Amino acid sequence: METAFSKETHRVRSAIEKQVIQYLYTDRELSCAALSERIEKSVPMVMHALNQLIKRGWVRSTGYAPSTGGRKPMLYSLMPEAQYIVAVAMDQLFTRIQVLDWLHQPVSHLETIALPLHDNEQATDTLVKAIQGHLQASAIDQSRILGIGIGMPGFVHIQKGVNYTFLPVPHGEESLRAYLEKELHVPVLIDNDSSLIALAELRFGMARGHKHAMVINIGWGTGLGMIVNGTLFRGHTGYAGEFSHIPISDNKILCECGKRGCLETETSLLLLAEKAKEEIRQGKVSQLSTLFKANMHAVDAVLEAANNGDEYAVELLSDVGYKLGKGIAILIHIMNPELVVLSGRGAKAGKILLAPIQHALNKYCIPRLLENTEIVVSKLGFEASLIGAANLVMENLYELI
Repeated sequence: METAFSKETHRVRSAIEKQVIQYLYTDRELSCAALSERIEKSVPMVMHALNQLIKRGWVRSTGYAPSTGGRKPMLYSLMPEAQYIVAVAMDQLFTRIQVLDWLHQPVSHLETIALPLHDNEQATDTLVKAIQGHLQASAIDQSRILGIGIGMPGFVHIQKGVNYTFLPVPHGEESLRAYLEKELHVPVLIDNDSSLIALAELRFGMARGHKHAMVINIGWGTGLGMIVNGTLFRGHTGYAGEFSHIPISDNKILCECGKRGCLETETSLLLLAEKAKEEIRQGKVSQLSTLFKANMHAVDAVLEAANNGDEYAVELLSDVGYKLGKGIAILIHIMNPELVVLSGRGAKAGKILLAPIQHALNKYCIPRLLENTEIVVSKLGFEASLIGAANLVMENLYELI
């Protein structure tokens, strides 16, 4: 008969095993001693967890680490094919889907589908069919899929599993998350896209090792993920980071949120591309006139032209950068971060944005606050949203296994 003591022992050991999996997922390869230090449990307890995971076929030894003068420690990593994660990265116009193994390697091709979310009553069912089709094409045993992580724009309540902005569910359904799980027969986690981009930067990108960082998602809109005390900060109801809707503009343009003067009306790459297309039609000289005719989204065309040195495209992005910097100045005054990361789709032109952002910060920031804040461009860039979606599953490992 199992005693209360043995139940507690089992619970503790199970928790350690899950922590081992999480740390090996983010660090890829660690020794037992390093895991013990991170988990703050004794080496024998961690070694027991490693042995159990090895027996299960989830962890493997990968050889000895280089010697530092003493006995070489054995290194461990996850078995890549032990479980799989489906990463889904959504924005307001397109959705990307890919299956990844436990070493972050793709085991299916990256699929991109056009899926507009605004005023689209069929968006949820279209998403379900796209994921179902992708899994069928991948021919992966569904029982080995740990979960599906989905990053999406909008007001997402992660505890309730609801998106209050996009992706409606049929009447009578409990929540978006519950509906997706019922249709896909796999555990599903959902979160705001900018939050997951910040999570990717925290675990694998420029914010790794930093306690206080702001991650700007430069895309169709202007999102924000906030890292406070080394963890993702969500606020009281989970909606912290609505950076794009702070009212700092005097342009009187009506934002999609229904308010006027939002930062997004001046920093949205989608609005930027529309402006470029209109001015090209009016005769503006730029290589964009050629790129717009190619099979390329207008935003990507502007980013590519700017990186190729096109004067007009650089001017457009510089104007966005300056206005973005004005908004970032407010963040620095309120949060006093050590780091601001420019991430998301727009990170492709991050080097062009840096100078005008810095110009605005020099003008609007108190020097004592600004001097200890570093502005950097993400190395993950557009991939951060997929990486964050996959990591969302691992962050919720306790409820999945």
